[in-house]
Amino acid sequence: MKKQSLYLECYSGISGDMTVGALLDLGADKDVLLNGLKSLKVDGYKIEITRKLRNSIDACDFNVILENDNHDHDMDYLFGHEKAARPADAVTSKSYKLTRPIKVHSTELLNFHGTTHVHDHNHEHTHNHNHSHTSEVAAPLEHSHNHEPLHTHDHPHSHTPHLHYGHHEHRNLQDIHTIIDASSITDNAKAIAKRIFLIIAEAESKAHGKSLEEVHFHEVGATDSIVDITAAAICLDNLNISEVYVSELYEGRGQITCQHGVLPIPVPAVVNISAKYSLKLHLTQVKGELVTPTGAAIAAAIRTKVDLPSNFTISRIGLGTGKRAYEQTSFLRAMLIEETETVLPNTIPDTVWVLEANIDDCSGEVLGHTMDILLKGGAKDVYYTPIYMKKNRPAYLLGVICAEKDIPAVEELIFTHTTTIGIRRQEMKRTTLNRSFTTIQTPYGEATVKICCYSDKTFCYPEGDSIRSLSLSSGLDYTTLYSLVQTLALKTMT
Repeated sequence: MKKQSLYLECYSGISGDMTVGALLDLGADKDVLLNGLKSLKVDGYKIEITRKLRNSIDACDFNVILENDNHDHDMDYLFGHEKAARPADAVTSKSYKLTRPIKVHSTELLNFHGTTHVHDHNHEHTHNHNHSHTSEVAAPLEHSHNHEPLHTHDHPHSHTPHLHYGHHEHRNLQDIHTIIDASSITDNAKAIAKRIFLIIAEAESKAHGKSLEEVHFHEVGATDSIVDITAAAICLDNLNISEVYVSELYEGRGQITCQHGVLPIPVPAVVNISAKYSLKLHLTQVKGELVTPTGAAIAAAIRTKVDLPSNFTISRIGLGTGKRAYEQTSFLRAMLIEETETVLPNTIPDTVWVLEANIDDCSGEVLGHTMDILLKGGAKDVYYTPIYMKKNRPAYLLGVICAEKDIPAVEELIFTHTTTIGIRRQEMKRTTLNRSFTTIQTPYGEATVKICCYSDKTFCYPEGDSIRSLSLSSGLDYTTLYSLVQTLALKTMT
């Protein structure tokens, strides 16, 4: 299968369920996902996959429905601290009802070991709306969720810890690894899921001042979070993603209530993950939590590149919606992209490798000899740059340009013929002009000329060895002969 590059555009935040929805919409195999989740030794939940409209934008919604609702979307609970600070009449005038209609086009409901109550898992970007969820398969169930506790509070965009009414198991990292290892998902998917959980564990460990072994996950160790994270790992593995670009994470502002009290947004776990893994946060004026710990952990775990290519094409787009409605549309956009290059007329895009070594204990005679050997041994070019190294030693930077296939041979020559003990390498893009060679007849003999074309221009460059040979045989100076050969070559081109 062809390797693909993924770009996650997190301008409405990111959470676990949004990520899974976007990857499914991008083309991840639904059957592979559901079969993988069935193999988890976890029960008491259903999977609901639907299409929803968000401000007339069609998106995929991935929902984990728990047997016992954990009430993680109860806006009165999440933002009750704000109500308490306002007069009674102001509180009653504030509506926490969902103001944007949700249209369900199609619904897929899969029951894993039982269940009943709909858990609107992960964020509906609105940390201040109660919402009802309708389904064409299951009877509409109204639910308000108490958004609760920490240790990792994430149901993506469920943003905030949940109150656990006794039905959530508290699992540590090893317990979760055991569940993942016992499943039938691929080794790569297992590795991705474990890395995401480790990142969350690190963040919670730092937030609570405990070791990794002491951290017991309330929410992340719960069924819905295990399903979310494992589902994201399965989809990423199924899409055969090779590179992942992640935009800056747009986050809201304000405060949110959890089991540990009122916390600032971004919450501690998100801040810790962003700091350790250099995720860029962009704080917006949206009131509410847009980035959940699970969302931040997924971004940190899978990102391989920071900056997007300057030019790329988009082969497919996927949208994953959240569960809350903020003042802006709530979805994560994922794109499969392919880097492209702007090719100028009569040019050839090319990729080369640059090998470098700092050398401070090698004589000029040795370095000159090494250049000749490298040019004969596959190097496209060799150069030396005067530098100063430690202890103020004058030295040379050896640079070698070569093709990828020639790296082993070139490195062997460098190690053999110089005193360096280390070589750096870097892949680089370059653009070269189309070129050809021709022989020009002059009054003093033949000369070889390189012909290069760019757009509507033609350049003629006499070869140095030919000019030197003519100079020796004719007694004329190099400059005069170079000009003569170049003039004759241009005449033959017109």
